[in-house]
Amino acid sequence: MENTTKTTMTKQEKDKLFSALWGVADILRGSMSADEFRDYMLSMLFFRYISAQYEEQARRELGSDLPIGVSLTQWYRKNENDIADFEDMMRKSKHYVIKPQYLWSNIYEMARTQDPETISQLKDSFKHIEEESFGKSFKGLFSEINLESEKLGKDLTAQNKMICNIIMKLEEKLLPFDGKGDILGDAYEYLIGQFAAGSGKKAGEFYTPQQVSTILSCIVTLDCQNPATGTKSELASVLDFACGSGSLLLNVNRQMAANGGKIGKIYGQEKNITTFNLARMNMLLHGLHDTQFEIFHGDTLTNDWPKLRDINPAKPVSFDAVVANPPFSLKWDPDDEASKDPRFSDYGVAPKGAADFAFLLHGFKYLNDSGTMAIILPHGVLFRGGAEARIREKLIHDDNIDCIIGLPANLFYSTGIPVCIIVLKKCRKTDDVLFINAAECFEKDKKQNKITDEHIDKIVNAYINRTDEDRFSRKVSLKEIRDNDYNLNITRYVSLAQEEVQVDLEANHKRLMQINEDIDKSRKELNKYLKELGLDEM
Repeated sequence: MENTTKTTMTKQEKDKLFSALWGVADILRGSMSADEFRDYMLSMLFFRYISAQYEEQARRELGSDLPIGVSLTQWYRKNENDIADFEDMMRKSKHYVIKPQYLWSNIYEMARTQDPETISQLKDSFKHIEEESFGKSFKGLFSEINLESEKLGKDLTAQNKMICNIIMKLEEKLLPFDGKGDILGDAYEYLIGQFAAGSGKKAGEFYTPQQVSTILSCIVTLDCQNPATGTKSELASVLDFACGSGSLLLNVNRQMAANGGKIGKIYGQEKNITTFNLARMNMLLHGLHDTQFEIFHGDTLTNDWPKLRDINPAKPVSFDAVVANPPFSLKWDPDDEASKDPRFSDYGVAPKGAADFAFLLHGFKYLNDSGTMAIILPHGVLFRGGAEARIREKLIHDDNIDCIIGLPANLFYSTGIPVCIIVLKKCRKTDDVLFINAAECFEKDKKQNKITDEHIDKIVNAYINRTDEDRFSRKVSLKEIRDNDYNLNITRYVSLAQEEVQVDLEANHKRLMQINEDIDKSRKELNKYLKELGLDEM
């Protein structure tokens, strides 16, 4: 597990690693569903990652006091009086501590020798990480992992053997790639995508396709003052209030870093406990310290995150960027006081049959005046009537909707319906809405459609330049939208219908007459030859 000299992995090497890791899932496939063995695989990958990172940092900190071939366990035995200072140093540099007996290397050695106490020690390791390593800030991180499930084996002996096999197989696949860069975050994302493909509708709970995430990330990180110059140099904060596994937030972070920028702090909220834990692991696997992000487990619709409900007029909670891919048209049950909720009081309450606008208004409430929000929603929010029409009218009247992007169908594992991205701002400088109809921007990719990098560039450039392009994009005045009863159906403004080719009936008639004359002439000539040969005429 040494990683002292790092080299960059080629795409071919990455693909080989990803394929090898996916192959490890074969050990569990058949005995449990994709979303079940996902939790085992991703937890083990995470555990190995933070252990390897910790041991690598320990060797840097201790230098010659911990030479290659000497384990951290051995160092602890020989330096009992220095342990407290060492762990304090590690908390400052690495932000967490894992005692030697709880490291992956120790658990792997037990698994290699088929130690019957492997599961027991692994449980203790998980508990140590949850309750001590990060100062209890990651309590419950492995709460959904049942190491004594009958799906692992009929008794403890069989279960222990299965866990040992998983650990050994993971180590076998990962070891050749140690020292070739911190790519386990990418591997984690790859596995999440693969598990999403096998989870069907459940995938909607935790996964947004990377290409779609990239479009949102590009938009919310643009320098709004000078969009043509590129990305902002800094975002103080970014929020995803339905963050799933955190991939969308991490995409925003990547977008900023790729352009030399940075994010002060990442915030996420997730209702599903399993997915909440995936998000926290995902952040750490991508090299973020626990002080750089905060993920809250709770229900966005009831706004049960105290941070957001702590209303201080002198310093209201707000975010520089808001992104989200919330559950589509979720049924919800707003209470009788919902109309007084500060999130909805100015716009109205979304209907019980579809919480789409409830999610949108939640995020918009906490967007700061200079920020950008991008949210993925079903097309129905653009034209449905009733309460949703009234909310739409208010948002348009206040000039808060900046752009609407229609995406192709069949992009998501959880649904085949086409969706849209709605971009919102509180302080806009234009009096129109940009409509982008990207329904044809895709390539077929196995069961799903895929947006390519070229498509992403085309969509983002259209947003930056606010260009009018036939059958693709158009700036529409607020007056025209009002004249259309605030209907935002994209095809009403940017149609993909091809103009019918005009048919010249008179010219076609003359051509047909000429063809008939030519046929008659050819028949007479043929009959002449047939007669000379003594054959029947046609």
